[in-house]
Amino acid sequence: MSSVTIRKLPEATHRALKARATQHGRSTEAEIRHILENAVRPKSGMGAALADIGRSLGGVELEFERDASVVAPADFT
Repeated sequence: MSSVTIRKLPEATHRALKARATQHGRSTEAEIRHILENAVRPKSGMGAALADIGRSLGGVELEFERDASVVAPADFT
């Protein structure tokens, strides 16, 4: 895991972080990790993002024909 040091953090900001951490039942360090992770991680996965794009474009209809032919079993002899 990586470590980050934040210098010159205003005292009022530090107090606010401590108060927020207490409200959420976390340490100040855990609260800061939580805030940073939520700020930089995507809100949804790739599939959901692609579905959102498709919906924004009015949807996409894909038509596939199934291959109904019977597949011969593999012969390993």
